[in-house]
Amino acid sequence: MKKVECSVVFGSKIDKIWKFITDNTEYSWRSDLSKIAVSDGGNHFIEYTKDGYQTEFTVTLKIPHERYEFDMKNSNMTGHWTGIFTKVNGRVKITFIEEVEVKKAIMRPFAGIYLKKQQKRYIEDLKKVLGEV
Repeated sequence: MKKVECSVVFGSKIDKIWKFITDNTEYSWRSDLSKIAVSDGGNHFIEYTKDGYQTEFTVTLKIPHERYEFDMKNSNMTGHWTGIFTKVNGRVKITFIEEVEVKKAIMRPFAGIYLKKQQKRYIEDLKKVLGEV
């Protein structure tokens, strides 16, 4: 299993950050996605990349303004994502933790690089939509 963790501090209000991260009906700020199909009251969703590649997600924990977790799977991997929200000196620190099991052995050496790239893009998109660039 490959684990990648990163943290970022935002100046925006926690309510605003939480909404962007957890409201999967609003995904236009995500530069990597073409759409998200949401079901089961928001507890299940499928993300579609601009190339049409699908990843399925199931929310496993949602504690408002504190913690958001989900399981994920697609044809290449299975895994778990955690977002931990902490208030620090009037700002919001979020720690993103992603753990995946890559299905194809040939892809395993590249998993960490790919995950870090995805996290970086997600954070850049989030900063942009929050006006923190």
